[in-house]
Amino acid sequence: MPVLFTAHGSPMNALGGTPFSQALGTWGSALPRPKGILAVSAHWQTPELRITASPRPPTVHDFSGFPSALEAIEYPVAGDPDLARRVVSLLERAGLPVGLDRERGLDHGAWAPLQFLFPEADVPVVQISLLALAAGARHVEAGQALAPLRDEGILIVASGNLTHNLRSADLSHRDLPVASWAASFDRWVVDKLLERDLAALALLETPEGRQAHPTLEHYAPFLVAVGAALPFMAVAFPFEGFEHGTLSMRCVQFD
Repeated sequence: MPVLFTAHGSPMNALGGTPFSQALGTWGSALPRPKGILAVSAHWQTPELRITASPRPPTVHDFSGFPSALEAIEYPVAGDPDLARRVVSLLERAGLPVGLDRERGLDHGAWAPLQFLFPEADVPVVQISLLALAAGARHVEAGQALAPLRDEGILIVASGNLTHNLRSADLSHRDLPVASWAASFDRWVVDKLLERDLAALALLETPEGRQAHPTLEHYAPFLVAVGAALPFMAVAFPFEGFEHGTLSMRCVQFD
């Protein structure tokens, strides 16, 4: 299976009707049919890795102050406790701290893009957390541990944003001129991907890196995807663009 990294941006994207949501639908229709999905979201961080193990994970509306239509969205997908246990086994083998979570549902970083990629909600989904405060290289390592799932028919879908500095974003307007630092960092990520410079990607070795990511949580899912995709032979960008002047909505498919 390929490995996907998708942006998600503002929760308002979950309402659809944007070029981004339409592109996700087109992207999803071209993907091979997976046996299951392992989702990685920017919106779940824990001291040790946690894996959802509910047979029917609830749709978590982990935001406030948005329209009631957004709060009403449900993504009624099945979980997969067997897949959850398989993920735990792979991570334990790699020496990473991990445990099951039988109560946790899917947060909007997971279900918002998945509802467009797989609108029938007919592929079981398990979600994995990020390691809170861990370095970028640690997330690449977690991704590498998960790579065997690709040969087992599991699609790894990581969700974040390649630039994410809400202090510099105007969330009241979607279409704004793109900040130069955001465009520069987005281009830098593409260049380093094409150069296969994984060390630079993990360390954010660029002056714009810390401006693009004051905290790491929206970049860490991308690093998990990079690790899971190794050694990738091809990189494609199913969607490119910005919202709110600073949020890169670039999506990546690794094959």
